[in-house]
Amino acid sequence: MQRYNPSEIEPKWQKIWQDQKANEVKTEPSKQKMYVSGMFPYPSGAGMHTGHAFSWAVVDAIARFHHQHGENVLNPIGWDTFGLPAENYAIKTGTSPAAATATNIINFKNQFIRIGVSIDWSREINTSDPSYYKWTQWVFTKLFERGLAYQKESLQWWCPVDKTVLANEQVEGGRCWRCGSLVEKKSMKQWFFKITEYADSLLDEIEDLDWPQKIKTAQINWIGKSEGAEIDFLISETASHRESVGLLAPADSLAADVSSTKKSISVFSTRPDTMFGATFLVLAPEHPLALQLGTGEFKESLKEYVRSAVKKSEIERTNDTKEKTGVFTGSYAINPINDEKVPIWVADYVLGGYGTGAVMGVPAHDERDYAFAEKFHLPIVEVIEKPADLEEEIYHGEGTLINSSEFDGMQSSQAREEIVAVLEEKKLGSAKTTYKMRDWLISRQRYWGAPIPIIHCPDHGAVAVPENQLPVMLPEIEDYAPKGDGLSALARAEEWVNTPCPNCGKPAKRETDTMDGYACSSWYLLRYADPKNAERAWDPEIINYWNPVDVYVGGDHAIAHLLYVRFWTHVFYDMKLVNFKEPVKKLIYHGYINAEDGTKMSKSKGNVVDPLDVIDSGYGADALRTYLLFMGPIELDASWSTKGVAGVYRFLNRIWTLTQQYLESDKTSNVNDQKLAVALNKTIKKVTNDIRRQSFNTAIAGLMEFVNDLYKLKLDGFSEKGWRDALGALTQMIAVFAPHMADELWTQLGGQGLVQKASWPKWDDSLIVEDMVTIAVQVNGKLRGEVTVEKHADTEDIKALALAHENVAKFVREQKPTKIIYVPGRLVSIVL
Repeated sequence: MQRYNPSEIEPKWQKIWQDQKANEVKTEPSKQKMYVSGMFPYPSGAGMHTGHAFSWAVVDAIARFHHQHGENVLNPIGWDTFGLPAENYAIKTGTSPAAATATNIINFKNQFIRIGVSIDWSREINTSDPSYYKWTQWVFTKLFERGLAYQKESLQWWCPVDKTVLANEQVEGGRCWRCGSLVEKKSMKQWFFKITEYADSLLDEIEDLDWPQKIKTAQINWIGKSEGAEIDFLISETASHRESVGLLAPADSLAADVSSTKKSISVFSTRPDTMFGATFLVLAPEHPLALQLGTGEFKESLKEYVRSAVKKSEIERTNDTKEKTGVFTGSYAINPINDEKVPIWVADYVLGGYGTGAVMGVPAHDERDYAFAEKFHLPIVEVIEKPADLEEEIYHGEGTLINSSEFDGMQSSQAREEIVAVLEEKKLGSAKTTYKMRDWLISRQRYWGAPIPIIHCPDHGAVAVPENQLPVMLPEIEDYAPKGDGLSALARAEEWVNTPCPNCGKPAKRETDTMDGYACSSWYLLRYADPKNAERAWDPEIINYWNPVDVYVGGDHAIAHLLYVRFWTHVFYDMKLVNFKEPVKKLIYHGYINAEDGTKMSKSKGNVVDPLDVIDSGYGADALRTYLLFMGPIELDASWSTKGVAGVYRFLNRIWTLTQQYLESDKTSNVNDQKLAVALNKTIKKVTNDIRRQSFNTAIAGLMEFVNDLYKLKLDGFSEKGWRDALGALTQMIAVFAPHMADELWTQLGGQGLVQKASWPKWDDSLIVEDMVTIAVQVNGKLRGEVTVEKHADTEDIKALALAHENVAKFVREQKPTKIIYVPGRLVSIVL
């Protein structure tokens, strides 16, 4: 009997798939499409580990399932190649990022092929290929034309190790997301995408997305829409006449271009109904007035506090468990609702990048304000009546106003509207909506990225590079290391930097910052559909057939990438470049594969499992793929188990062996075909429904149960057609998880072509019955008992069991029934 040997079977079928171009698809509007994709892989030197393999096993199971349903399946691949790892490797080894990236791609591609992922390799793309980033740059110019790309000077997170700025989303716990070093703030001129312009549009669409709720909630919270009022606190006349003391020199990173005649401080509050309880103002250390308001004895302590505070991370500053710090400016402001003077403080728990950078302190109804007031002995005035049973000191809910002058006794919801109306009449406030989300910082002071297509002209300012001059190619340089001066290595490529202005032809200079890698990955799902188009980024007719993506699979980027790709698609919709707003219909967000001891896989720990090691150990790619999807629900984390993959290998071997036994057996006619049909149809229904809801582990468990049934039934021998149908359907279903073995067995069983070209098996509901059924037993029309029998048990056997029932026997005794009527599957009626 031929033995199961993955090392022979798998390369054989990988070559056949490649030679037949089995996974290449064309745009065919008459066919039902299915576009499934994994998240853009970054081809690192370490190669793919089992966590990556898990993600693509999910992708491929979905793709192959829909292939077998006759759909036009697009399963593409590309490489997210720009970024710090390749550049840092170049700095360390002297190997160019382009060369290192090319080597890594070859390695990754080999892994994908050996795992057997059904990728359409004709659509392969690479973000660092000029034919790709030409269109990334083109998108930038379109955003620039629409006012959605702009440059400004501001304090930004700076990584002192990677020597580049970071977006807010790339600072985790006060540290750089890549190297883990503590970050600091630095004032620099940077490029931004105006994602805040689309805040409402992005929020409005979230509810209808078929995405995990935790991801939708994360995006809602990140956008952070708040309804409230912007309120102006006039600076007290006793302070407004002072000279602008404490203002730093322009060269200082904290310098602010603010007029000394500014006489008010704006705050945003979602609770204007609590204004009578505002007993102080707090400015962020970054606030442009923070240093100007310092007076006399407070000037030096204020200046020192600000310098220290801006060096802290936002995580550290907003940590509610740390003791509040702050310093009084010596200045006062006027509460516009009651004209009372309130002191102006500077404290690091207020952040300059959120809202107006100033808050009104209402300590009776806010935990942070309360802690601050307690620390510095500031007044605490309760203005919303607390519920009688509330034990907490601070109440921040709705209620009846107290200590609020003419608004006393009014409900807070009504008071909000009336207080805002008073502020508007005084021209000291108005209703306003704010967002937590900031504009997307896209400047990177590094070499290995898509150059920003802007030329700076002394006369015309920032000018977009015309489309006929794109791409702006990355020049070849020898020294990739940034010098810590806030400029990328590109700034030293003088021949490249110096260029004529597109408008006037006068000498000008190129922008030397490159784009954040997230820019390149914000539109690749569109390029996959039309990857070879040299005339434009995409053909709308082609895109509108394939996109949006039907199923998108990944386990990272819950906020950044997923928010950015939505933002760009919304812009493209407004530009009439696509006919849909949302880029992804269904998102599958899977868990992580950890090491055997439950810890995170890490190269430094030496516990990373290389998928090729598993394949080459003898288990093969099919066992690896099937085990990864059998480990548990895909949305949960799981730990790798060598014993587990061995068990799945034995399961596949049982399918192989059973098929060989059938092929080599002497066939009998119609033996156990009825039981075989019942087991088969139950399995088809279960596996089909489980795969449709991505419950792959239960689908595989159903196949295992079916194989157990087959091993019991084979004891009665093999029939020709019944067993061929059962094994053929089993082969089709296992092909979703173990495609190499499936194609080999399909051929052995006489199947035509590839499994994925064969129609998915269908079930017959009339054959999906339980093996056992409960029958009611009546004696002279009255229920006297129940018997449980096999569904296909002999009628006479069922009647005998009914008569033998203990309770039925009491009523029948020795009487001979005049008749016994059997209603199949339901009732035995005994007539005496």
